Amino acid sequence: MKQQTELNRGLEERHITLMSLGAAIGVGLFLGSAKAIQLAGPGILIGYLIGGIIIFIIMRALGELAVREPVSGSFAEYARKYVSPLAGFLTGWNYWLLWIFTCMAEITAVGIYMQEWFPNSPTWMWALGALILMTSINFIAVKFYGEFEFWFALIKIVAIVAMIILGTLTIVIGFGNGGTPVGISNLWSHGGFLPNGFGGVLLAMQMVMFAFLGIEVIGVTAGEAKNPKKTIRKAVNNVFWRILVFYIGALFVILSIYPWDQVGQNNSSPFVLLFESLGIPAAAGIINFVVLTAALSSCNSGIFSTARMMMNLSQNQEAPKRFAKISKNGVPALATILSGVALLVGVALNYFLPDDVFAIVTSIATFGAVWTWAMILIAQMRARKVHGTAEFAVPFFPIANYVALVALAGVIVLMAFDAGTRIALVVGPLWYVILIAVYYARGMHKEKRQSFDQASGE
Repeated sequence: MKQQTELNRGLEERHITLMSLGAAIGVGLFLGSAKAIQLAGPGILIGYLIGGIIIFIIMRALGELAVREPVSGSFAEYARKYVSPLAGFLTGWNYWLLWIFTCMAEITAVGIYMQEWFPNSPTWMWALGALILMTSINFIAVKFYGEFEFWFALIKIVAIVAMIILGTLTIVIGFGNGGTPVGISNLWSHGGFLPNGFGGVLLAMQMVMFAFLGIEVIGVTAGEAKNPKKTIRKAVNNVFWRILVFYIGALFVILSIYPWDQVGQNNSSPFVLLFESLGIPAAAGIINFVVLTAALSSCNSGIFSTARMMMNLSQNQEAPKRFAKISKNGVPALATILSGVALLVGVALNYFLPDDVFAIVTSIATFGAVWTWAMILIAQMRARKVHGTAEFAVPFFPIANYVALVALAGVIVLMAFDAGTRIALVVGPLWYVILIAVYYARGMHKEKRQSFDQASGE
């Protein structure tokens, strides 16, 4: 029987758009925003605006590459082709690891959310259950996976829109507050709009950028899109604006209604706290369910991404050949299993370090995201030299690329100033040292150099 070697192109435009939203609207917004608010106060709105502009530049760079060359494992493939074989190798394994840590954050969030209903239960138990469920779902044929994720992501998007509308009514006409308008004075009445100065906004940028992690999954889906050139172009533009509205709009409402200095004191999601403060406990329970599905949705997209990246690495002889195998229903099964097994480390961290695990995994994931985003920008600049101006191009090229690269470097530097994020500056570089050692020990630098020279000279 002939072995299936290609992924099914079963993802439609609506699937890809909602998957991108689902990946990027997860624990970073629903739970991580609490830490960011503690550091920056209402000024965090500035942080998300700055982060949004950086991400827009990165997304347009990715869109330019993906529209021209829609391939699975896109970031690694572009880095491999336009930067160097080593860059492609590092980018592929880096993206695999960053999503493993991101998924660890998501399953950790599941445990925290479940404690709203079962306060005495251990987080590791719920984290393990979430891991088993999401890994199982990723074995479904990609068309059904896309359909599942479409509705999964739609739940949280509808909830955020509803929350923004209800919150606006509370601010303007006092809905849920006895008819007394709340107004927006909470944005400046608790120490000012920048209670910790602009330095607080800078320190919060690591969590801000982590919140946007996942939006680049559009590039990973290119290999399974039915009409990639049309789909990717539209998804890149639409997803950015929608996410920016959701993030800034939702947090504006929360910070207007709920004093910033009371957010995150009991590990609850700011979204749950909002409705509790309005005396609507039933709505708070519903929102807790929504943020729970949000974490599961983002984890779902993460396992999807890691499996495809592992398959791409295997196809390029940068991982064991067995991980390139595709199941009958078009899923990289062994690569999916590996990702699920790796995530057991997150369950263990929830068991041994329940209070510190979230800060640890989000900082490491952000470090990895910065590498991925930087490589997208650099690969796009190199591709422009080869192919010339693209129809779907980065605005203000190349100045925009350099601005984004400097900003990403700034995020890494700022990690050194927070005790909770410094671990990423150890784990991240150590991971690259290990990968480089493996790359040269296996002689891959000799095998790939010739093909790279030929490709770059085309």
